Amino acid sequence: MPLLRHADLQPYNTFGIAAKAEALARFATADELRGLLAVPELSAMQRLVLGGGSNILFTRDFDGLVLLNEVPGIEVVREDDDHVEVRAGAGVVWHQLVMHCVAKGWGGMENLSLIPGKVGAAPMQNIGAYGVEIKDSFVSLDALRVADGEIVRFGLEQCAFGYRESFFKREGRERFIILSVTFKLTKRAHRIRTDYGNIADELARKGVAQPSIKDVSDAVIAIRSNKLPDPAVLGNAGSFFKNPVVDSAIAERIKAAQPSAPIYPAGTGHAKLAAGWLIEQCGWKGKRLGHCGVHEKQALVLVNHGGATGKEIWDLSDHVLRSVRERFGVELEREVNVV
Repeated sequence: MPLLRHADLQPYNTFGIAAKAEALARFATADELRGLLAVPELSAMQRLVLGGGSNILFTRDFDGLVLLNEVPGIEVVREDDDHVEVRAGAGVVWHQLVMHCVAKGWGGMENLSLIPGKVGAAPMQNIGAYGVEIKDSFVSLDALRVADGEIVRFGLEQCAFGYRESFFKREGRERFIILSVTFKLTKRAHRIRTDYGNIADELARKGVAQPSIKDVSDAVIAIRSNKLPDPAVLGNAGSFFKNPVVDSAIAERIKAAQPSAPIYPAGTGHAKLAAGWLIEQCGWKGKRLGHCGVHEKQALVLVNHGGATGKEIWDLSDHVLRSVRERFGVELEREVNVV
């Protein structure tokens, strides 16, 4: 695709927000990316790399260059009787990678089925679901250093993964562009995780007593499909807020007042609360404000009912944050990247 000027970004963000970029281009190889970065006019612009656009909210036009990461490919780079290392291009759709691995019988990603977006965004966010994060199977990633075009390999420690956080979401954001990610998966003796969310209930409903990795994947897909709206039908960016990690004393206070509150251990002296439950207790589930609202089945998800601006969704998130703070004394944090 040639360089586009004053490009429409609405097709490239799952919220379906109308916004424009000063310039937009695609790349599928490191050389194509180097070529774009070498153009004097483009190199002077601020940059935004987009994969699936499933974790971003545009509150204004982007006065710079949007780069669509379309690096392809899934390949085995190392294998023995017990494990396989798989490298995927940053432009591969995440769910397609998971389905590929499940079909091959490789375990470790099944709990991450149906997460929207592309592979390159996965380490930026340290995406996770149902008790699993990508850091659990992560080996390394290759990223292009913007300053000199060199490809640098990052291991687990260098990525500094946290809860929906990483080096690439913070200080490395402007300095590196992810090209591929490698994961180590099990070929046998899989660790089957059914202890988080409703996976065990869904498996029981299907009559599955000894689940395979495909059974777990199918259960996760069924749960997510039932609870989360399809962005092609109702604009959204998945979970808008992080589950807050708080001091144990705060969690105990909430549990004492409302024994049904879902609370999970999060290290010594801390606990993780369910942001969706907190939001629902504040009366937001299914509520609509103008062109946007909170999803009727999952209060973590803000939705565009059609024609919403990014500012409207931002303002709605502000109202939600304030409600939770006033009722529970808990500060929620937005998970979605905001422009």
